[in-house]
Amino acid sequence: MAQTKKNLLDYTPDKLKAFFLEKGEKPFRATQIIKWVHQQSVDNFDDMLNVSKALRQQLSETTEIRGPDVAIDNISDDGTRKWLLRLDDGNCIETVYIPEDGRGTLCISSQVGCALDCTFCSTARQGFNRNLTVAEIIGQLWLAKRLLQPNPESERVISNVVMMGMGEPLLNFDNVIDAMKIMLDDNAYGLSKRRVTLSTSGVVPALDRLRDQVEVSLAISLHAPNNALRDQLVPINRKYPIEQLLDSCKRFMHGKAARERLTIEYVMLHDINDSDEIAHELAVVLKDVPAKVNLIPFNPFPETRYKRSSNNRIHRFRDILVEAGLTVITRKTRGEDIDAACGQLAGKISDRSRREIHFARIEKNIVKT
Repeated sequence: MAQTKKNLLDYTPDKLKAFFLEKGEKPFRATQIIKWVHQQSVDNFDDMLNVSKALRQQLSETTEIRGPDVAIDNISDDGTRKWLLRLDDGNCIETVYIPEDGRGTLCISSQVGCALDCTFCSTARQGFNRNLTVAEIIGQLWLAKRLLQPNPESERVISNVVMMGMGEPLLNFDNVIDAMKIMLDDNAYGLSKRRVTLSTSGVVPALDRLRDQVEVSLAISLHAPNNALRDQLVPINRKYPIEQLLDSCKRFMHGKAARERLTIEYVMLHDINDSDEIAHELAVVLKDVPAKVNLIPFNPFPETRYKRSSNNRIHRFRDILVEAGLTVITRKTRGEDIDAACGQLAGKISDRSRREIHFARIEKNIVKT
């Protein structure tokens, strides 16, 4: 049986240094390879001209540089671009690029499906298969950079990365941390800690570990100001209720500069979480949290019973929060015509969780109440 080659996209800078030391090579070889792979987007060892021919030959025999395959490449009328990426096991994930004036944001997935079952999310309906490897996570950035910026010397088009695609990043902790370390490394992508954002539904123990591992921006998928409602919308709340989650957020933000804020993500669901009363309640809950609120119009998907709040209702909800002293942003929906908007990512997975049956039952009960 042929030996499986090691994918160098799986290696952080420190792990790649250890890899070369084991081979009797100097640590600077790791820096050379990282620059070729991540800065220059090279996947052919013969192109690495400052690496000895003997080492290039050795690497080509035992290692590879390989990202996911593109199954579908869709571009929205507004310029948003979504890739359906096929993995080695036949599962597919989705990655989205959102161009804006002065910035370009790449939304990256961390799991095949999602291990949680938030009822307003299309990914959750698909169920869960497995965690992504480091190579499959960073491979989304590596591939998007190659497709969007074919000339490595041209101006950077991906300025921000958000871990907001398919999956709960903190349930794939080690691989997500390693991938973000590569994103931040000056010899790889050199992204600022303020330009890499991790979004979580509230896995409190992992959130408490996050800051000690890597410093990035934080977004919290909240969607309700009280436990009774959030238990239904974001069921992990039953394990880590709002009080515990927000205490963890305060610990995460402790000692940061006054200008730094975490983002509270709040999907606006018609007659579910968008009333004046709930807005006032949310303002009270967040009064001591260094946060800005991102109101997200619900993006429908097939078979959902939820509806998007009206623009007038969203504006009224926003005004109540602003009057209470909170910073509020209403997210502009992007890529809806290609199902690339927030909450619409679904991929194509082999579900191991039988989520579809469970999801339909829970959502029906919420909408009834």
